[in-house]
Amino acid sequence: MDVGEGAVQEIEPQKKEKEPTEDEKRRQKIAPGTLMKAVVRPGGGDATPSDNYQVVYHYTVRTLDGVVVESSRSEYGGKGIPIRHVLGKSKMIVGLLEGIPTMLKGEIAMFKMKPQVHYGEDDCPVVAPSSFPKDDELHFEIEMIDFFKAKARLSKQKSSFLNHNIFGMVISDDLGVVKKVITEGQGWECPREPYEVKAWICAKTGDGKVIVTRTQGEPFFFNFGKSEVPKGLEMGIGTMTREEKAVIYVTSQYLTTSPFLPAVEGLEEVHFEVELVHFIQVRDMLGDGRLIKRRIRDGKGEFPMDCPLQDSLLRVHYKGMLQNEEKTIFFDTRVDNHGQPLEFCSGEGLVPEGFEMCVRLMVPEEIALVTCPPDYAYDKFPRPANVPEGAHIQWEIELLGFEMPKDWTGLNFQTIMEEAEKIRNTGNRLFKERKFELAKAKYDKVLREFNHVNPQDDEEGKIFSNTRNLLHLNVAACYLKMGECRKSIETCNKVLEANPGHIKALYRRGMAYMTVGDFEEAKSDFNTMIKLDKSTEPDATAALLKVKQKEQEVEKKVRKQFKGLFDKKPGEIAEAGTEDVDETAGEIHKNDDKEDSDGDHSDESHETADDAPRTSWLSRLWPRRLLAALGRPGCTIL
Repeated sequence: MDVGEGAVQEIEPQKKEKEPTEDEKRRQKIAPGTLMKAVVRPGGGDATPSDNYQVVYHYTVRTLDGVVVESSRSEYGGKGIPIRHVLGKSKMIVGLLEGIPTMLKGEIAMFKMKPQVHYGEDDCPVVAPSSFPKDDELHFEIEMIDFFKAKARLSKQKSSFLNHNIFGMVISDDLGVVKKVITEGQGWECPREPYEVKAWICAKTGDGKVIVTRTQGEPFFFNFGKSEVPKGLEMGIGTMTREEKAVIYVTSQYLTTSPFLPAVEGLEEVHFEVELVHFIQVRDMLGDGRLIKRRIRDGKGEFPMDCPLQDSLLRVHYKGMLQNEEKTIFFDTRVDNHGQPLEFCSGEGLVPEGFEMCVRLMVPEEIALVTCPPDYAYDKFPRPANVPEGAHIQWEIELLGFEMPKDWTGLNFQTIMEEAEKIRNTGNRLFKERKFELAKAKYDKVLREFNHVNPQDDEEGKIFSNTRNLLHLNVAACYLKMGECRKSIETCNKVLEANPGHIKALYRRGMAYMTVGDFEEAKSDFNTMIKLDKSTEPDATAALLKVKQKEQEVEKKVRKQFKGLFDKKPGEIAEAGTEDVDETAGEIHKNDDKEDSDGDHSDESHETADDAPRTSWLSRLWPRRLLAALGRPGCTIL
């Protein structure tokens, strides 16, 4: 068709044809007359299996004159165990690939196959049994016992959020563990190490012989990840939700010995009928077995969506006990606090680190028993008088409820800035208390919220810009205290990129440069301060004097380290000094603690990573450590 000048021609995008799979290519080669089907017994319903369906069937292969060549049935010399294949995944002869998808459940069919559609096929992926007449035309009798959709299992993180509204699941890539869902469960959470699990379990061989009956009275109890049930069974249960009923098909390579099934020798396949009654959430908060949270009563809501992951106002009752034989109670809010719960804001260091870490992973009305080591209990926190130094602690905690921080959506500019100032003041208090990680978290929270704030005029823009600069400089001061001087420099750069003449940013960056030994950069920043603002000359001059002193100290140490190295005659061996050299960054410069009138922190000390306080729980827990504890380490919560 001709298109005139200036006309617009609609061009339809070409649909890219999907590349056929290897099995589809094989099926396309089937010639007419090579595969014939006759129904011996009709099946029920109208559903037929397709790709990604597990099919369970018996087969018997006969010659055209009726001689049995091979069979899965025991009456014909087979093992009596039905065959399990997953269409599109298992290796099968092409005649069955084409024929089985035509069958109904319960149907028996006879397939007459030429050699080229069974084991005589060129490049057949299935090896024919020894002495099998693969060059003969044969009859394959197939009884379709069962089939169901068996989706591939997702990654560990994704499978926890899996919609379990499916018929089954391929759990191992080699099809050695496959699950068929009988009754869907409740919620989405699945058990994992080191959860405690209760389940009704019955075990049968592939031919239906019961080897472990469903116990009467109490469900079977086991600790997940402790090899107390066969490996394949545990893999299957690890995909189940509460109250789910399923059949888990497990082949021999996944039938490890265990207290539940001590004898597995000779078993080729076991079908486990499982009803997951309950599991208790047990979390290893640090990954080393020292800080353990064990849920002893379920709460209301879904984990982790209904947990106080963000800084919130929390209300808890708790009982504190020493981990001694007597389980001595040293505090109980219901007794020692006139029955009133403890109220505290998370993220402010108001309770021991281990206590807060675990409460953040609770849902309302949950009760948890927390076992805590000294360094996450009272070694780094004001210790009650009746708690000895270095004591291991148990807390029984009930989360009564929590209030989330105010949502800034829809607030006017003035209200937003007031809320920001409240959070920044909390950060300033934490900074004065030398809780630098927690202070930095408060400043970072406001900076994240500022990404969604849009000032409406020049005046608001000026206020917003000044506040954001102060927050960045607060963060830079925290980094200095934490010994992360390079990050402090990077944070100062965010201010200086927009405002190259920002005096406080120059001063703070200069101090960071000096701390890491970049003396020329430090002198440049301090000299720039003097050029831009003569009133800063006393501070800048004092800082330049410190830089000079630092340079002299470093030079002196280098001379001492290499004393005599260049004083020897040619050919003589000189020994360098063995005294350790303190890195430039290892020096600590101290001034009096003070806070500027605008709430920005002065550079009273510059600690390095070696001298900085122990990295607080917040940096470990939020977001990376906390998500690990959730089993979703690939997620980021803003």
